[in-house]
Amino acid sequence: MPNVEIALALVAIAVVVVAVSALANRIGWSPPLLLVVVGIVFSFVPFLPTYELSPELVLVGILPPLLYSAAYNTSFIDFRANRRALISLSVGLVIFTTLIVGFVAAWLIPGLPLAAGSARGAIVAPPDAIAASAVARRVGMPRTIVQVLEGESLVNDATALTALRSAIVAIGGTLTVLQVGWSFVVAAVGGVVFGVVVALVYSPIRKRISNPSFETILSFTIPYIAYVPAEHFHASGVLAVVVAGLLVGHKAPLLQSGAARLTAEGNWRTVSFFLEQAVFLLIGLQLRSIVDAVIGDGSSISMATWACIGVFVAATVARIIWVFGDGVTTRIRLFNRKRAPYPWSFLAVVSWAGMRGVVTLAAALALPEDVPFRDLLTLIAFFVVVASILLNGSTLPWLVHRLKLKPPDAAEDALQEAALLDEARKAGLQRLDETSVDGDPDEVIARLKIRADERSNAAWERLGRATGAETPIETYQRLRLEMLLAERTAVLAARDDGRAHDDAVRNVIRQLDVEEAMLDRTVDDQVDSARELVAPAGVAQTCEHLAAFANLPEPAPITPGECEGCIREGTTWVHLRMCLACGTVSCCDSSTARHAERHFRETGHPTMRSVEPGEAWRWCYVDEVLG
Repeated sequence: MPNVEIALALVAIAVVVVAVSALANRIGWSPPLLLVVVGIVFSFVPFLPTYELSPELVLVGILPPLLYSAAYNTSFIDFRANRRALISLSVGLVIFTTLIVGFVAAWLIPGLPLAAGSARGAIVAPPDAIAASAVARRVGMPRTIVQVLEGESLVNDATALTALRSAIVAIGGTLTVLQVGWSFVVAAVGGVVFGVVVALVYSPIRKRISNPSFETILSFTIPYIAYVPAEHFHASGVLAVVVAGLLVGHKAPLLQSGAARLTAEGNWRTVSFFLEQAVFLLIGLQLRSIVDAVIGDGSSISMATWACIGVFVAATVARIIWVFGDGVTTRIRLFNRKRAPYPWSFLAVVSWAGMRGVVTLAAALALPEDVPFRDLLTLIAFFVVVASILLNGSTLPWLVHRLKLKPPDAAEDALQEAALLDEARKAGLQRLDETSVDGDPDEVIARLKIRADERSNAAWERLGRATGAETPIETYQRLRLEMLLAERTAVLAARDDGRAHDDAVRNVIRQLDVEEAMLDRTVDDQVDSARELVAPAGVAQTCEHLAAFANLPEPAPITPGECEGCIREGTTWVHLRMCLACGTVSCCDSSTARHAERHFRETGHPTMRSVEPGEAWRWCYVDEVLG
């Protein structure tokens, strides 16, 4: 019977997670917020069983894969670029919050030792990686803020759990300040070492595995291989998992086949989604049991209420003070330097984005039974988690909107992607020329070159403004999807008639599915921008031809809004470009006639610019660079 109850509980959690997440997306709420609310409501339904969240299950079973998945998908380059801010938030802020909350808790709860209060501070100090990422990406914050919040959330758990461990030992009066500092050093250095070792050992093994299923299964073991040994030797298992995830994710494109990466990413995305959302539901379900424990302990309701509110306010204010204080010192340190500090608006958002989550609650539940006021401390932790998710999480979108912070520019991202794909196309065509031999069929070489051009053109077609007419790639996609539907139907008919065995049918269907998944993105990804689009700094390049026209006045377009060649020949254009030497307006490479390129080859005029509405990026045909 217990097995049946466990199975029913898992099914119920899965159904509620999917239903609530779908409802949240429909009404514009953050799924974690709504799942916590639903969990709280369910916890007081009389006929429902009480679900107790095991701290071991969270800290050992759930946390490692979630942290690994988040670190794997975090840019190592961005993480390194923001390292100073991440160290300040993940180490300095956690320690500062631990001390502030410790004093406040000891003041509000008569008889609570300072060490026990500091344990409470360490528990509520780390913002949750899941909550921060979910809210940040839904709100559409600037990319830098998202990078800082996600990076902070990856590392601060290690600091907080080490501080908690030290505070618990200090309750017995057996730990000195020197020993506390040494434990931090051991945990940090040991965690980094274990993470690096796991990544170095795993990387060559992964490179030798060709079966995507084998590689995916092995990837699920990595978080635990990093976490468990590190914790056994008193290092930070959390930090070991994060370091391993960052390094493995950074090297993944060179170590895995495309099929293995797609398989692993799909499986990890599903598992991470379920675990992330289920955790918030389980957080809400804990309320009834926690309240019952506090009432049974005989704690004063008024004292418990003020302690909950006081600790939450202290943790919130401590974060605001630290973030803005660090911003001031950063500005003093960077005075008269080229590097610009984060804007005040960024600091305001970061200071308010302190949502707590599952680690806070699990750490509270993991407190030893002999810790003074344990049940009350657990209630405080729960209150801080729920209050931060509901208050900070629900008001963060308003704050971002109030400060007029813009999300990443989709048009700029599309231009950068197009430039990268064009760079990839050039590298691919160069390798084709190097490796092809005289015996290779000309039609195969031509087909490969056409496919390389089509993929690049599909990215360029995302730019420009929609005119109502299909681009060539959109037309190809529409017609090919219809063909694939007919082809799939024919294969299934052969299966149903008994004219083909199941293995053959599955193989053919799989080939059709892969082709459908590989169709180039088009109209669904159409981008728009409220400002004039120029080449982003990350991909903009300068060559002698672009430099020569940089400070010269642009010529007036000879045929504004029209391609002269297309008008003359009766063809149609997709996007328009203007020669910066003479003002001739011609059609782009996605257009049938490709008059802009033909103009370059006929006249030798090297540079052009986009004359689509809202676009000002330039291109050199000689050096094939975006500027």
